Amino acid sequence: MSRIGKLPIAIPPTVKVGIEAGIISVEGPRGKLSRDVPPEVKISLAQDALVVERLNEGRRARAMHGLARTLVNNMVNGVTKGFTKVLEIVGVGYRVEQKGGFLLFHLGYSHPILYELPLGIKATVEQNTKITLSGSDREVLGQAAATIRAFRPPEPYKGKGIRYAGEAIRSKVGKSGK
Repeated sequence: MSRIGKLPIAIPPTVKVGIEAGIISVEGPRGKLSRDVPPEVKISLAQDALVVERLNEGRRARAMHGLARTLVNNMVNGVTKGFTKVLEIVGVGYRVEQKGGFLLFHLGYSHPILYELPLGIKATVEQNTKITLSGSDREVLGQAAATIRAFRPPEPYKGKGIRYAGEAIRSKVGKSGK
C-alpha cells in the first residue's frame, strides 16, 4: 500500500470539491482548479476528507495512487494558501522590470527578453533583482519559474545568472594562470 496514497486529504470549510466523470474540481478563496483523475484510481468524499483508492494492484495503478493523492492535495492547498517561488538575479547589470502582465529581463544579451506571465500567476519585483512568483496551481508556477531560470541559468565560475532563492551553486575552480 502506498504510504502517501493512503493518507486522507483534509478539506477546509472554505473549499468546495466536486467529483464527476473522472474530473475533480476544487474551488476556494484563491480560485478554482480542475484536473482529470487517472482511470486507475477512485477519489471519494468522506465527511471532511478526500480518500484516494486504487482500483487494482497493477504497476501503473500503484504508481498513480500516490501521484493522484499528491496532485489533489496540492490543488486543495493551492486554493486555500497558494504557492510562492522566489528567484534571485545575480550579476552586474542583470535586472528585471515588471510591465503589466509581462516581465522584461536585461541579462547581458544583446536584446532584452520579454516574458508573458501564465494565466493565474502573479509576480512582484523587488530591487530589480528579486522576483516573487505566486499562484494557486503549483504545476504552472513551477514551470513558469523554471522557464525564467532557463533564460540565464547560474554559471559555475562566478555564480552569475538567475537562481532560486536558497539554491546552492557548486562552483568550479577557474584556470590557473602561469
